[in-house]
Amino acid sequence: MISKIFIKYATMLFMLFTLNFCAKKDLTATIYHAVPAQTNSDPEHTASMYRLDLNDPYKHRILAVSRDLQEAGYTFGTTVNVSCDCPYEGEWVVEDLMNKRYENRIDFLINEDMEQGKWENVEILKLN
Repeated sequence: MISKIFIKYATMLFMLFTLNFCAKKDLTATIYHAVPAQTNSDPEHTASMYRLDLNDPYKHRILAVSRDLQEAGYTFGTTVNVSCDCPYEGEWVVEDLMNKRYENRIDFLINEDMEQGKWENVEILKLN
């Protein structure tokens, strides 16, 4: 009986440690649009070659990450939960990269008619 309780307790501690280790805090979040001025000459594709619906790019819930985050394991196809005081909280998928001049930053791909902004103290948590 004691060994079962110990195993359950140890498993819970490991899960809490793992979740905290995978969370990235104090990020800056901004937005971008699928237009050549904000991407490259092919706005229909992300850096991972994910093909976008240019009429509604927001529906894909694509997130671009700075290269330091990519090196930390937030690679293409990673699903993350974004927590922030902004209208774009929730699940997003990493499918794009930001310019190398940015660090500790994420970019939400949204439609041009949606709320723009810049948010500080954003947290992302890997879900896969």
